[in-house]
Amino acid sequence: MKLDEVVISRAIIESYKDKLVKALDVDVAIVGGGPAGLVCGYYLAKAGKDVVLFERKLSIGGGMWGGGMMFNEIVVQDKAKRLLDEFAVRSRRYEDGYYLADSIETVSTICSKATKAGLKVFNLMSAEDVMVRNKRVTGLVLNWTSVEMAGLHVDPITMRAKFIVDATGHPSEVARIVEKKSGIRLKTKTGKTMGEQSMHADAGESIIVKNSKEICPGLYACGMCANAVFGGPRMGPVFGGMLLAGEKVAKDLIGKLAMR
Repeated sequence: MKLDEVVISRAIIESYKDKLVKALDVDVAIVGGGPAGLVCGYYLAKAGKDVVLFERKLSIGGGMWGGGMMFNEIVVQDKAKRLLDEFAVRSRRYEDGYYLADSIETVSTICSKATKAGLKVFNLMSAEDVMVRNKRVTGLVLNWTSVEMAGLHVDPITMRAKFIVDATGHPSEVARIVEKKSGIRLKTKTGKTMGEQSMHADAGESIIVKNSKEICPGLYACGMCANAVFGGPRMGPVFGGMLLAGEKVAKDLIGKLAMR
């Protein structure tokens, strides 16, 4: 059989078009494909929810790929080891309470499990704005990352979701858009994003799951984004809290969707 370049192109365009059209009205839309966003998407998809994830970069996995200072090993504490086990990521005990895992294996395995569970991932796509109705976040305004990088004046498209999850990490991008443009008061002490504090791994890991919750009607913060919104400290290359935060937000949303 001879390969036809036009058939190849048509197959890609038709398949992607169908996938994107289905993504325009879903249960949950996640912004940010780091560990928290991927884990959140995995549990939602596993529960049979219609969930999509938009990632600005070409690669999925956020900061986990680089481990600590490009040493591609990550640390996970006792509480989160069960999640590595669930994803079948190999880990090894370093000393009491500390487990090591290869960052490349961890990211690639979680990404594979999440997509096989049904999570639809769109990389190279940015959320440049939100859709708000009656003081509730109801959707995302999307554009290609290349358009954003080039500073081109190209209008975006819009998608709708019952719930949005901001898993953009340190920048807390969706929360800041809502704060700046919508007039909605966030569920923080100041009503705005408070910004992350300096490094404190123990405090940051203990509070990140608590902070991963609804921050205004229709919008959840998850993972490091949650600590940035609520003023918690950063943690560095210990990733247990990120995994647990993704699981927690997914469980919260599964409950909320069941009541709708």
